[in-house]
Amino acid sequence: MTPSNPSGKSGSSNRGFASMNPTRQREIASQGGRAAHEKGTAHEFSSEEAREAGRKGGQARSQNRAKTQSSAGGANH
Repeated sequence: MTPSNPSGKSGSSNRGFASMNPTRQREIASQGGRAAHEKGTAHEFSSEEAREAGRKGGQARSQNRAKTQSSAGGANH
């Protein structure tokens, strides 16, 4: 560990959200989420929106899988 980067992570900076301990990142993000809900500005998915998001994710996944298999000569992954 160097004195300029006490977290022990590699990189040129110890500033910013990305350089924080993952546990601390989670705490900060959680606080933001709670504040948004209290303020009434947080987005809450309806069942229809959640269904649509799941469908899109499934389509993207199957498309990526098809591309991977065709570029690997049809080998199973």
